[in-house]
Amino acid sequence: MKKNNNSTKYLFVTGGVISSLGKGIISSSLARLLLSRGFRVTIQKFDPYINIDPGTLNPYEHGECYVTIDGHEADLDLGHYERFTNIATTKANNVTTGRIYRDVIEKERHGEYLGKTVQIVPHITDEIKNNILKLGETGDYDFVITEIGGTVGDIESTPFLEAVRQLKWELGKDAMVIHLTYVPFIKAAGELKTKPTQHSVKQLQQTGIQPDILVLRTEKEIPENVCKKVAQFCNVDTRAVVQSVDAQTIYDVPLLMHAQHLDEIVLEKSGLSTKKIPDLIEWNLFLNKLKNATEYINIALVGKYVELQDAYKSISEALCHASAYCDRKLNLISLHSEKINEENVKNYLKDVDGVVIAPGFGKRGIEGKITAIRYCRENDVPTFGICLGMQCMTIEFARNVLGWQDADSKEMNPETKYPVIDLMEDQKNISDLGGTMRLGAYSCQLEPNSKVASAYGKFEIKERHRHRYEFNSEYIDKFEEAGMKCVGRNPDTGLVEVIEIPTLQWFIGTQYHPEYQSTVLKPNPLFLSFIDAAKKFRGEK
Repeated sequence: MKKNNNSTKYLFVTGGVISSLGKGIISSSLARLLLSRGFRVTIQKFDPYINIDPGTLNPYEHGECYVTIDGHEADLDLGHYERFTNIATTKANNVTTGRIYRDVIEKERHGEYLGKTVQIVPHITDEIKNNILKLGETGDYDFVITEIGGTVGDIESTPFLEAVRQLKWELGKDAMVIHLTYVPFIKAAGELKTKPTQHSVKQLQQTGIQPDILVLRTEKEIPENVCKKVAQFCNVDTRAVVQSVDAQTIYDVPLLMHAQHLDEIVLEKSGLSTKKIPDLIEWNLFLNKLKNATEYINIALVGKYVELQDAYKSISEALCHASAYCDRKLNLISLHSEKINEENVKNYLKDVDGVVIAPGFGKRGIEGKITAIRYCRENDVPTFGICLGMQCMTIEFARNVLGWQDADSKEMNPETKYPVIDLMEDQKNISDLGGTMRLGAYSCQLEPNSKVASAYGKFEIKERHRHRYEFNSEYIDKFEEAGMKCVGRNPDTGLVEVIEIPTLQWFIGTQYHPEYQSTVLKPNPLFLSFIDAAKKFRGEK
């Protein structure tokens, strides 16, 4: 579609009252609606923490670390962006306060400020603005949606809000602010309370920003008279007050927003035509499958962070996509690997249709994963190991099939006699943790007669990585002689990317993370193959 004018439109999504209201889902939903109307759209996230990126953050702090195609460790909201838009993200789509400050300090050290005193305004705010505008200029987009992390009133968010204020003034009609707030329902009083929203908007106005659209996050339907009250007290058009009620699934949100004309309001305020109706046919087909499946598929996820909702977000969503396309409702059973042992493993896994061995780092919970893998291998349960999960499959096979009781990863046991998993050669002299792993999309050559090649329907793929350790190539012959085949390798380095046991129904491990490339409109083929195998396994039980 040709641009209606020569200007990229910049939409800023801010949040108030409390965090975790769903700014990422609202941003992704709006992007989906605009894309469905034929516009070119991208989304970026500005995170107010000082870390350069979330790569060194503990999942207990920040949930999943997402990886872009160009190897940037990013906020988990980028996963939502990709799943909703079906567009790959890059380093430009996620910027932290730490990165902004680092770039400004590097410029100062190089003399780019000509000896001037470096300050929050204009230098930090200019760097933020440059990152926002650069994304719009380089991508030739109609819309750039920028989500500002945190909430209005946070000290950390102040420079970002000041940059938004300046851009809104500089860009005029080409910039717009959508503010997401919370309208709580007080059960004892039986009332919805708008005062938190009023205070939140007042705080935003004190920074010099008047929101153009309000999205009210709520657990209960908000009556029209309450929406009018919010509009009156917050200086926003009544029609531009949209509510976001708790939905059955996050994938309902684009439709709920469209039903309240959010996309139309954005286009009208941007001076663009609203005549073209969004093409949501494929999206609705997915939702129909997701909601109308009657049979369940029971998948166990074995990991050490399973109590955290967002620690394995991309995996759970990829399983959701694949299950829907396989006409099944996903029943995801989270099993803490630290609690699994030889005595209880059967009770945990006897009724599941498939098992995913989760990725991660460190020794905690490893033996429970290995115990679960042995049960699955000996009972021919469909098993999918991802990254560290694949490495645990290798260790289990070495110990219990090859008979190397001491087999281990050098990450867990540096003194092991059989280091079947070893540190990558280019990682041995690296001491920094952040941004130093094998990151991003790499090519993988698949063996023609393998199950994994059959799943993808081709022999060369590209998937994303996030790891330091790898399958030790010295042991390839021993593994293959015993029945575990190395069926996927990097064509440039020979690095083993995929292992499988062909004699079992579905026993596959990948060094890469296929979950990062599963979207609503394009589920990952390997997850589809895994769920299909789990369906067959259930039918045989």
